[in-house]
Amino acid sequence: MPELPEVEVVRAGLERHVVGATIALVDVLHERPVRRDPGGASGFAAALTGRRIEAARRRGKYLWLPLDNGDALLAHLGMSGQMLVQPAGAPPERHLRVRFALSFPPGSAPAGGVPAGELRFVDQRMFGGLSVSPGGADLPAEIAHIARDPLDPEFDDAAFVARVRRRTSGVKRLLLDQGLISGVGNIYADEALWRARLHGERPGDRLRPVQVRELLGHVRDVMTAALAQGGTSFDALYVNVNGQSGYFDRSLHAYGREGEACDRCGRPIRRVAFMNRSSYFCPGCQPVPRTRRRV
Repeated sequence: MPELPEVEVVRAGLERHVVGATIALVDVLHERPVRRDPGGASGFAAALTGRRIEAARRRGKYLWLPLDNGDALLAHLGMSGQMLVQPAGAPPERHLRVRFALSFPPGSAPAGGVPAGELRFVDQRMFGGLSVSPGGADLPAEIAHIARDPLDPEFDDAAFVARVRRRTSGVKRLLLDQGLISGVGNIYADEALWRARLHGERPGDRLRPVQVRELLGHVRDVMTAALAQGGTSFDALYVNVNGQSGYFDRSLHAYGREGEACDRCGRPIRRVAFMNRSSYFCPGCQPVPRTRRRV
């Protein structure tokens, strides 16, 4: 699933290419991606047709495009969703689900934009989705419960440290809690924990404040590095709005490296099952925490 850096790369691309455009036509080719919209496919299309895109914003792994009437087009990429900008008349992608015809006033297309083109939602597995958020231009009500992400200037470090240290859950589980900190997914959690020399099952209440702050710093460093390289791509499903893949997977120290030598101590990286996914860690640098003694 795309994580914060991948979604931010897409957001930045949308900001460059579609802000200022008017949605001239909406073509819903498959109704599943708009299943959460109360108006259904027809209501979704009617609510967006003729609206101008004012900005491109993100909270955690959600994207939204504020519209000129105060509503917003809310999007989540799910496992395989892509937001692509294509010239009008370009051949349809195999898994094209929703197509938005765009138009710009003469002479007003942004740098790198197209005077007339299409924004396309492509999704092979269809776990992603689109919906109209009434009055959601500033922050859609549907995602108001999601915490700020660690790259947000208004993220409260002290509150995060305090909340982590009150929890008995493993620290990786806490990093994936979108109500505590948003945008961190499996890949970047494993990478940040490797850098911090912490095992993912280490309970939050057994971490010192300085350890939590150091871990948060590593989360930021990993995400910033991933952003600089366009995100992490293990297959062709994650791409930016121009269809290009990121390269951060070439810089990973833990995730996806089972059996390979740790870049720090040389011990083989291990993989264990975690929440229907996998966790990767170095048994030398990230020792398994001791079990609590029963009183």
